[in-house]
Amino acid sequence: MMEQRISVLTIGADDLNVMKQFYEEKLGWKPIAENKDIVFYKMNGFLFSIGKRKALADFIGIPSTGSGFRTVTIGYNVSTEQEVRDIYARLKSKGVRILTAPTVPPFGGLFFYFEDVEGNIMEVAYNTFIPLDEHHNAVDHKSIDHL
Repeated sequence: MMEQRISVLTIGADDLNVMKQFYEEKLGWKPIAENKDIVFYKMNGFLFSIGKRKALADFIGIPSTGSGFRTVTIGYNVSTEQEVRDIYARLKSKGVRILTAPTVPPFGGLFFYFEDVEGNIMEVAYNTFIPLDEHHNAVDHKSIDHL
């Protein structure tokens, strides 16, 4: 049995240097370890890494081809609607490709989506169903069976 947790989330990049530049210059993230093939960022309770797509695929032993929607989005939840608006404005001013304007879903809250330079989709959201602790870690998900 595996515990219900994630230690490292890694995405493959066609151009590691360009991706690294995006996450560090546009989002302001700081790496904690890196080499020519991979870079690691300390998150809230896990590590996020970006590796060279081909090197990662070769390491795993699978083909490195594939493009388009990857069926995965990366969520960044915040504590208020104003934080969503502020992050939206900051990213837009830095030329980040925004996919949706801040939107109020039928169940409340506020969200928008943007892409990194290789098309990985990230969501910034204030979601009243996902409470955050004092460190902004998601700690629960309220019932949604009534929606």
